[in-house]
Parts: sequence; structure tokens; C-alpha cells
Amino acid sequence: MRIHRHRHRKPKYDIPEFKTNNQIKSEEVRLLDHTGTMRGVVPIAEALKIAEEAGLDLIEVSPKANPPVCKILDHGSFKYQKEKEIKKQRAQSKQTEIKGVRLSLKIGANDLQVRLNQANKFLEKGNKVRLEMILRGREKAHAERGKEVIENFIELVRESYDVKVESPVKTQHGRMNTIIARVK
Repeated sequence: MRIHRHRHRKPKYDIPEFKTNNQIKSEEVRLLDHTGTMRGVVPIAEALKIAEEAGLDLIEVSPKANPPVCKILDHGSFKYQKEKEIKKQRAQSKQTEIKGVRLSLKIGANDLQVRLNQANKFLEKGNKVRLEMILRGREKAHAERGKEVIENFIELVRESYDVKVESPVKTQHGRMNTIIARVK
């Protein structure tokens, strides 16, 4: 029988845990009631009593303040609102990916055109493109020819988009690579 090591996955969003009701250990809290009015600094017992009378929970929203700030809210809806905020922030912060296009030293004209279309599509979406060339066997003796192929490819891309070379062509262990990105 196979043991599943990755069965327990992390939740998609890191929602901070807020202390509620009896988890709050401070003796006094700055209280905002369920209507949104500031009640001022009150003892924790009184804040819990007010929350219980309203049929809601006492939630510590700012634990680092002195005294901590607590609100009287429904815990389930508060947690749901926080999840929505985090999802919205994550959707707005699009991360640029680095997509790869692999060239070869003896690449044909049609293959070069296919790779050029791929690179243009990646740049259109706002991604960076890593151009990579693997030199095999005797090709390693002609690294300058590989550099020319990569530079010619960059010039072909420049006909479509205004691109900048983020890292110059580097050769390491028979691999040549560089990263280009669209200028905004």
C-alpha cells in the first residue's frame, strides 16, 4: 500500500488567526461595538458580557496595540471577509513568470520562426523569456557561434516588441542562456 506523503496540503490562502472571546488574555481592551462606535478602554469581562448580550463574538483585531483593539462581530462572517480580501490582493498582484525558449546551434529557419512566435506570445502576456541553448559535444568549441544565434534571435524579437536584455548571455557547463523582457 502506497503511503501518501503529500496528503495534507496547505490551504491556498494564509489567513491570520485572530483570538476570539476567552482566548484573549489581556485584562483591558479598546472596544469597538457591533454598531461601529468606540466604547473606549474597558475590562475584558465587560467586553465579553457586551458581546454575549449582542449574540456575537469578541475578536482581537489588533493584538500589538496597547491595550489591544477588539471588535464585536460574527466570527464566521469576519473570517469570510478576511479570506475575500486576501483573494482580491492575490488576484491583483500578478507575478511575472519566466518562460523558456530553447534554441540550438544548427536551428533551421522554420524552427526559428516557431520559437520566435512562442517568444512573442510569452512577451505579449507580460512574461519574461529565458533563451537557452544547450551545446553538445563538439558544439562546445563554437560557443561564439551560439552567442551569435541568440543575439540574432533577440534582434528578430525586437522587430515585434521593444525588449531589453535583463541578463547578458552566460555560458555555464555547455549551456548558454539569457533573459529578455518587454520594456513597459
